[in-house]
Amino acid sequence: MTSSSVTARRLAAAALAAGALVGAAALPATAADRSHRENVEISRVQYDSPGWDNGSNRSLNSEWVEITNNSRHRVNLDGWRLTEDRRGVTYTFRRFSLGGHESVRVHTGVGRDTADDLFQDRRNYVWDNRRDTATLRNDNRRVVDSVSWGERGQRWDDNRDHGNRDHDGRGHGHSHFRR
Repeated sequence: MTSSSVTARRLAAAALAAGALVGAAALPATAADRSHRENVEISRVQYDSPGWDNGSNRSLNSEWVEITNNSRHRVNLDGWRLTEDRRGVTYTFRRFSLGGHESVRVHTGVGRDTADDLFQDRRNYVWDNRRDTATLRNDNRRVVDSVSWGERGQRWDDNRDHGNRDHDGRGHGHSHFRR
């Protein structure tokens, strides 16, 4: 064997080893990102706005879905979708990230987005008061969480207090499915 072929083999081996190290270093970050994303859930639903459903913006904004990040790391929700499954009404998160152990409410009506409240800017109700399903999908369209209510007369009050928000207890009846 010539010294140039030995050198070429050593360089190739070094390049492969370096590539393997870079790949191995990238895996934990990807796995960590995925685990943070898996800690995002639909934590509460107010599908029946209190009082008469009169179609006012105030009434529309009293209908909301709360999304909670249970991890300690910020999660980028850009491109994530919250969908009403019966009619396919979809809200897409744009330029929004949710801090660790924080929640955001996605309201139906018109409003000014903040870190705590996002608005779909709709003029009609989204969530059916009797029976419906809210599904949260990530930017890869994978189901992150799904919440249903009203099936077979089932009413389950979700009293978990995510974000220490006060609430009158109405409209939380739902079944909670993690996928």
